[in-house]
Amino acid sequence: MSTSELPSYHVRNKLYVSHFLSTWNSRLFEFGAVLFISTIFPGTLFPASIYALTRSASVVVCSTFIGRLIDRSERMHLIRLSIIGQRAATAASCSLLWLLLYYGYTSLDSWSAKAALALLSLLACIEKLSSVINTISVERDWVVVISKNNADDLQELNSQMRRIDLFCKLVGPLAIALVDGFSTSIAILVTFCMTAASVFVEYYAIARVYYEVEDLQARPLPSEDPQSTSSSSAARRARQLCGSCISYIQHPAFFPSFSLSLLYLTVLTFGGQMVTYLLSVGFSSIFIGLLRTVSTVFELSSTWLAPKAMHRIGAIRCGIWFLNWQIVWVVIAATMLWIEIPSKYAVAGLLAGTIASRIGLWGFDLSAQVIVQEAVEPDQRGSFSATEASVQSIFELLSYASTAIFARPDQFKIPAAVSATAVVLAGLLYAFFVRQRRGHLFHASKCLKRSGRPTWQPLPQEEDVEMS
Repeated sequence: MSTSELPSYHVRNKLYVSHFLSTWNSRLFEFGAVLFISTIFPGTLFPASIYALTRSASVVVCSTFIGRLIDRSERMHLIRLSIIGQRAATAASCSLLWLLLYYGYTSLDSWSAKAALALLSLLACIEKLSSVINTISVERDWVVVISKNNADDLQELNSQMRRIDLFCKLVGPLAIALVDGFSTSIAILVTFCMTAASVFVEYYAIARVYYEVEDLQARPLPSEDPQSTSSSSAARRARQLCGSCISYIQHPAFFPSFSLSLLYLTVLTFGGQMVTYLLSVGFSSIFIGLLRTVSTVFELSSTWLAPKAMHRIGAIRCGIWFLNWQIVWVVIAATMLWIEIPSKYAVAGLLAGTIASRIGLWGFDLSAQVIVQEAVEPDQRGSFSATEASVQSIFELLSYASTAIFARPDQFKIPAAVSATAVVLAGLLYAFFVRQRRGHLFHASKCLKRSGRPTWQPLPQEEDVEMS
């Protein structure tokens, strides 16, 4: 690719600005909503788990629709709808949360509290679906088009987008946790104001990217048959869902995609369940925010390590090394809750293992993303990625179901053990994929030996079999 074909500095910056605002508000609300619900309904994991479970289930139910929508819709129109959906749902949720806090609700005993939780869950579904559409469109379609399928540019765009995501995970939750430590009602108002203030800038930035990259304006896919768009046939919808699942399973990129999806079956992350658990055992929201900051620093390091590793040994080899790192630390973290040691040491081991495992998680995430982006055909990006998001949501849903069933803080070790098992299974499936593609798992002598060379050098990629 010539220098003139590279995505321009201004295009990339506008893409990053839009992605930053989208991710910042999403992460802020995602973390803040759990804190707010935990504050409103203290002493139980149940309301937060039901809220998150419903949110994840919406993606499972609507995955086929999302995939077809992305593959067949005009890009800018779809992004516009996703931005409006995210911001409107977040603003409405903040309003309802503020009312619950203002009127002093503390349990789900009353019908009004149950109705409020149901409405919050519905709004969370709208926000989640809009977020998934935005994420898949930008990360799995727009980025590939902007990079013009140049591998180095694609890896750089992926890494920068992931750094933005992780930065927002670091600063956003910490900021809202600090405000929440002072006043939950003010934290809710801050979330509302930020999501309302950023919507116009976010839309302007992504619109400029669209109009400055001509390839984004092309959509050479055929229109749907009017008969196929009729909403009356449940049988047809079932066939479409089955067809999407079969295509996903039969695709050469299935194993890395499914292995990545399995990692969503976890409570060993600074998300809703673990935050609620840590709050229940006496940690303050400010301290949890600081822990999450440390975790995100580890995660950010992987966005520099992974591209360097992929450049030297390839995405497939890179994935197996990062995933094995994650397996080791997640197993250590889960084990700490089962052995007979003082609780303070058990929690310390849990936190240390969880934080260390994040390097492996995001390193593998970037490796798997490159494999999928390069393997999936342009006209299948939406359907494949939507099915992948659906599978991820199923496992995420199961993780929330585990804490809804084992809702007492002293039972948290059971979901933690399930999480470790899922990571090990992901490692086995990806190892099968690596073995299938390369004929072996590791070439330690090739990966680690310099053989008299003055510097580390990229390995030849001819061992990787074509994914077709």
